[in-house]
Amino acid sequence: MRNGLFLIGILILRTNQRDYFNEKVAFCQFKSLNMKFLKSLVSLCITVGIISAFTGNGNYSKPTFNANSDSLSTDSLLTLVQQQTFEYFWNGAEPNSGMARERINIDGIYPQNDKDVVTSGGSGFGVMAILTGIHRGFISREKGLKRLEKIVNFLEKADRFHGAWPHWIYGATGKVKPFSKKDDGGDIVETAFLVQGLLCVRQFFKDGNNEEKELANHVNMLWKKVDWNWYRHGKNVLYWHWSPHYRWQMNFPIHGYNECLIAYVLAASSPTHGVPAATYHLGWAENGKMKSPSEHFGYALQLYHQSAPNGGPLFWAHYSYLGLDPHGLKDEYADYWEENKNQSLINYTWCEQNPLNYKGYGADSWGLTSSYSIKGYSSHAPSEERDLGVIAPTAAISSIPYTPEKSLAAMRHWYNDKKEKLWGCYGFYDAFSETDNWYPKKYLAIDQGPQVVMIENYRSGLLWKLFMSCPEIKAGLKKLGFQSPYF
Repeated sequence: MRNGLFLIGILILRTNQRDYFNEKVAFCQFKSLNMKFLKSLVSLCITVGIISAFTGNGNYSKPTFNANSDSLSTDSLLTLVQQQTFEYFWNGAEPNSGMARERINIDGIYPQNDKDVVTSGGSGFGVMAILTGIHRGFISREKGLKRLEKIVNFLEKADRFHGAWPHWIYGATGKVKPFSKKDDGGDIVETAFLVQGLLCVRQFFKDGNNEEKELANHVNMLWKKVDWNWYRHGKNVLYWHWSPHYRWQMNFPIHGYNECLIAYVLAASSPTHGVPAATYHLGWAENGKMKSPSEHFGYALQLYHQSAPNGGPLFWAHYSYLGLDPHGLKDEYADYWEENKNQSLINYTWCEQNPLNYKGYGADSWGLTSSYSIKGYSSHAPSEERDLGVIAPTAAISSIPYTPEKSLAAMRHWYNDKKEKLWGCYGFYDAFSETDNWYPKKYLAIDQGPQVVMIENYRSGLLWKLFMSCPEIKAGLKKLGFQSPYF
């Protein structure tokens, strides 16, 4: 029986290696048709390293633990979640560009016909996940290098607007896919998320062999071409969008506090198109208005969280800090380690106390952030208006540097007790609601990426060390008045 199951698994996964992504989706669909039979198959396949460790080139990673065990060590659980989620950016990537797909729906149904649309910001998280994969041995350094070369080559040819990429790009052509009617040009925030990742790539390979150094040089050229000054629109603030057809009509100046700090740090750090410090202080911090102390459940916030009375959705504590290390990071407005830690603890406490009495909330199932929601997509946060009973695993998992015990408790509960509903080909699904018995088998790049990266930062500090080693970033942070242990 065991040999038969093994051969069936091989047949499903190896029919055509060049189309591995479609096979993996087909496997998930088949699994949903016969769960009892597939449960045995999945357990066996995971144990021998077929599902979560297949490299797409006929090679399999050596299994390091029994992924079917309910008594995984903490280290093994973290590796399992990282490796399975990493697959989103490896075998789940759009094949022509190598970039991260905006979304992956396991049922194969894409109402907006966007299966092959890639995301610039999510791909920034994705290249950091690939570096993690190399570091952890999920893939070889050589294979990681080749994939990153493909991504950088694509980005060099893709549509750019004064050096900035759009939010969405067609993976097959490199042409912009409008995010909305007037959002059909450059997106400086998504570009910042992408550049944050690319600079980590540069630092990872800059002292390597000739091929690696060439990749680092290509990344450097992309970084230098982003015209951060253009996105000031002549003022001391960054504007989120610019369109070749609608110019500045989106009219979205970026004020704090939210997920966009990294855009201002990179804009100040640019060696070619750097913005003055006044842009940060007058635009982002609104001449000091951003500093607005408050307390929630006994935890202090130092900053005004835009439209979020009890702290914003948890991705605000993740996206800018995938590379930017918040340890000891301070300026005249905040201590950013304390801000992120306390935002995470407020979010946890809201879910643990569960004032709206949603089913399933508790100390081992928590985390409100922007994600899929029962009626589309929503920016969930701890308040009566924005808590809709939807938990997104990325919220707690990506907060692991700030709340390690609480994040691990949620991870272990979801994996041990809810795996059949919450766990799939690319790790935990995007979001769920026990109250509404709603368990969509869907993924988003922007939610999968931070899990891989922040777990790694918790374990080794890899991406923090890479990004903070950039001399331009150190100079830019000093220019804005930051303190950091890195300088």
